[in-house]
Amino acid sequence: MRIDIITVLPELLESPFSHSIMKRAQEKGLLEVLTHNLRDHTPYKQGQVDDYQFGGGAGMVMMPEPLAILIELLQKDRKYDEVIYMTPDGPLFSQKAANTLSLKENIMIICGHYKGIDERIREHYVTMEISIGDYVLSGGELAAAVVVDAIGRLLPGVLNDETSALFDSFQDGMLAPPVYTRPADFRGWKIPDVLLCGDPKVISEWRHEQSLKRTEERRPGLLEE
Repeated sequence: MRIDIITVLPELLESPFSHSIMKRAQEKGLLEVLTHNLRDHTPYKQGQVDDYQFGGGAGMVMMPEPLAILIELLQKDRKYDEVIYMTPDGPLFSQKAANTLSLKENIMIICGHYKGIDERIREHYVTMEISIGDYVLSGGELAAAVVVDAIGRLLPGVLNDETSALFDSFQDGMLAPPVYTRPADFRGWKIPDVLLCGDPKVISEWRHEQSLKRTEERRPGLLEE
């Protein structure tokens, strides 16, 4: 999979993709993440990529021309399955969306800044919009990193144990059950006896019950969905 990210602050994306699982995914050749500095593709002086809003109002808007130039330049080399715009007014990102996107081959992500991007770019180039929550960030870079991480870890061969992702929270519409590791008795706090019974079927049933209980207590809306 290849993911191209359009940004005015590529430095913000250096660390998230240079460590841990995302680093290994790229080293294995399973994931390719490229950042493109929008300021390198603007026809305006001093790297200008934003301007005042028509009609007045506080806050600058990212101009359509630099974005159109870079988007079309990238599209010359490959066909993108999705052109995603990170925006707080987009549909909330979910595990289901991550699963769907992990099956794609080429994805482009546009990181907004200031008051956002010119609406004409959204109308003519963007095929999918994503929000990671009902709050506003300084820019779309951190949100883009969240999406790439959620997608990248699902690619076959990225995780050492590929079954691990199948039991993550939200994969089956519920939260994951509680987990424990050694020692079995820590400061007198003991793990549930069922985890030591050695019967995979019994343990699986217990975990399902715990997932259901935790979801009912913490995120009952998931069960309604």
